[in-house]
Amino acid sequence: MKIQFLGATREVTGSKHLITLNDGFKILLDCGMYQGKGLETDADNRNLGFNPSEIDYLVLSHAHIDHSGLIPYISKNGFKGRILSTHPTRALCSIMLLDAGKIQESDTVTFNKKRKAKGLDPVEPIYTKDDAQKSLKHFVSISYDTEFPIHEGVEVTFTDTGHILGSSAVSLSITENGKTTKICFTGDIGRYEKRILREPQPFPQADYIITESTYGDKLHENMGDSEQRLLMTVIDTCNKKKGKLIIPSFAIGRAQEIIYSLNRLVNEKLLPDVDVFVDSPLCVSATDIMRQYPECFNEDMAEYMLTVTDPFGFDRLKYIRTVEDSKKLNEYNRPCVIISASGMMEAGRVKHHLYNNIENPKTTVLGVGYCAPTTLGAKILRGDKEVSIFGHVKQVKAEVRRIEAFSAHGDYSEMLRFLSCQNAQKVKGVFLVHGEYEVQQKFQEHLQSNGFQNVEIPKHGQIVEL
Repeated sequence: MKIQFLGATREVTGSKHLITLNDGFKILLDCGMYQGKGLETDADNRNLGFNPSEIDYLVLSHAHIDHSGLIPYISKNGFKGRILSTHPTRALCSIMLLDAGKIQESDTVTFNKKRKAKGLDPVEPIYTKDDAQKSLKHFVSISYDTEFPIHEGVEVTFTDTGHILGSSAVSLSITENGKTTKICFTGDIGRYEKRILREPQPFPQADYIITESTYGDKLHENMGDSEQRLLMTVIDTCNKKKGKLIIPSFAIGRAQEIIYSLNRLVNEKLLPDVDVFVDSPLCVSATDIMRQYPECFNEDMAEYMLTVTDPFGFDRLKYIRTVEDSKKLNEYNRPCVIISASGMMEAGRVKHHLYNNIENPKTTVLGVGYCAPTTLGAKILRGDKEVSIFGHVKQVKAEVRRIEAFSAHGDYSEMLRFLSCQNAQKVKGVFLVHGEYEVQQKFQEHLQSNGFQNVEIPKHGQIVEL
């Protein structure tokens, strides 16, 4: 068999890894969209590197768009196979892919205006909301820790990685010509100190591991301090400056962590008496889905739910769906907290909030997760004094803060802890994906010092024979 690395190679987004068996059976691990570079990624997302009609099974690690976002694209371009995922992943994809289709349609309108000004022909969106809806028919969902046959001699098992609801490591047992090879694709690895979800679970011994490396050179802040730092940021912004606290957040996972933390602060009577707005229709729907899977929650969360009616709701919290209500926040002149997507600040409603508030010194922008180096979020968080938003140069007069402990990605010590369930001497090869190249080189050193040999950093399109 062979593995070809077709995405998230020496960068974080665009997860796609193709396994081709000796008999021609093709298994695609993830089908993610390149993100973080605006419309510059359009060509990358259209050029898959494989023929969708030849893929027999797509095995999906989790629902984040950089792992699932091209599913509608391959569906409309000839994919006839099955998509295997956990039950929560399928539920989240049912809202996330439709939202992504809507964004594709909207972005294409903007893109075509620029093309028309240059005398160029218009382009079609990568896919539409209707394409996304049609792609859902391919899904087959199974429970964690269940061996599921997808082909003669091939079984798939999902184990929980604690990254977001439904996230999983994909373990493949592949028998060819009497020889069995075990491959694990970790997907994204979560945190061990999580407020809501279970911690990452061990996975079966593997011969080869394909693993993420997003924070392969960093250690996160102590999770226990993050709630107190969030509280102090609310107090400093809303009580002292009388301003708005804007928290750009991914709609799945990160937003729920923030909401839950604020809920706890309310119940402990610590949070100032201010309105909190969750301005993201996708986040509203994702929170509803999260309520349906309490079996994925950790013991602390389960115990907390015995004392509260709703861990994702409190009196001053308002969920916003409509564009009209979102626009009203521009005219809201009282201190408040606004949680809005997207987390990298490249798109979505948060970009409008930044446009209207980033030049106000009373405003605080609080970063709570990873931003790709070329994104608006990265520019703001690294301290750029001027940024372009919707084509207009804005002076960054708002205070900028960061709490990385809310990240859903494990740091290098947590990733090493996750991989410690393996006997490193039995692992024949490790392939690093989902990370910037300089970061991956650091994580490569960490892995080698922990006994893992033959640690490679694949290039885009590279093929490895196993």
